[in-house]
Amino acid sequence: MTDNIGQQRENRILRRFMLLALGAAVTTISLKAVAAAITGSVGFLSDALESGVNLVAAVFGLIILWVAARPPDASHHFGHGKAEYLSAMVEGAMIFVAATAIIWSAIERLISPEPLEQAGLGLALSVIAAAVNLFVGLTLQRAGARYRSVTLVADGKHLMTDVWTSVGVLVAIALVALTGWEVLDPLIALAVGVNILWTGNRLLRGSVSGLLSAALPAEDEAKIDGLLARYRTNHPVDFAPLRTVASGRQRYVFVEMTVPPDWTVQLAHEFADRIESDVEAILPQTETLIHIEPANGGASPEAASDQGEPASG
Repeated sequence: MTDNIGQQRENRILRRFMLLALGAAVTTISLKAVAAAITGSVGFLSDALESGVNLVAAVFGLIILWVAARPPDASHHFGHGKAEYLSAMVEGAMIFVAATAIIWSAIERLISPEPLEQAGLGLALSVIAAAVNLFVGLTLQRAGARYRSVTLVADGKHLMTDVWTSVGVLVAIALVALTGWEVLDPLIALAVGVNILWTGNRLLRGSVSGLLSAALPAEDEAKIDGLLARYRTNHPVDFAPLRTVASGRQRYVFVEMTVPPDWTVQLAHEFADRIESDVEAILPQTETLIHIEPANGGASPEAASDQGEPASG
């Protein structure tokens, strides 16, 4: 019951962060759209289009977090955690659409250049939008790392890409205003489009890897290996190489444990329960499945009991 209450609390926190991302997207779209309208800059327009992707991604992310938080059911025995990878996949696909629109607009402007108007006001609005994205992007990445949310991390990384996009556009517009080289505006927009395509590709690759049941990060597996090594040192047990699966915020660990052949089922079961509890302590929201195999020879149950209680990590 306590674990369920904690998970529900985390789910509410994650949804609040996505609402923050949603608010940031609405704010930055408004600022960048106004900047594009008053200046006529295709660079500002490309920046606004990318923020449009952020808005749709935030809405979809809210839906996905709700789906991922649903408990296991008759059709999904291991829960719905992998739904978060769909969020990153959809965001990556939408980035490709936005990049295509940006590149198309930039090519049109290269063919038919137009002078910029009120560049100073446009620059000021874009600086404010970039500052909003910087704050929210860093906040989402920190929260995503803390709560192991693929959705928050993906949205945070996209916002940081948006920040660098805005920086590039700001530099281009400033140079156009200073030098009068109007061609810089569409050229920077083209560079922005290519950069967005790269970001979309990375998001898609990461989400596909998660959907294909990728293993836990190396640092997580190292913690479990260290725990099992202490059990191996202090007790007559051994373990096969770990098998792990990351499923959104949920972790699954599969352990094959070899025990002395004369251990009772109860003793082996108690050992397995202690290991599962210790894994949960070092890696919350981890479901550990332990398969027990008898070894050739080994200590008696009484001898094993004389060694004391199983180590607690």
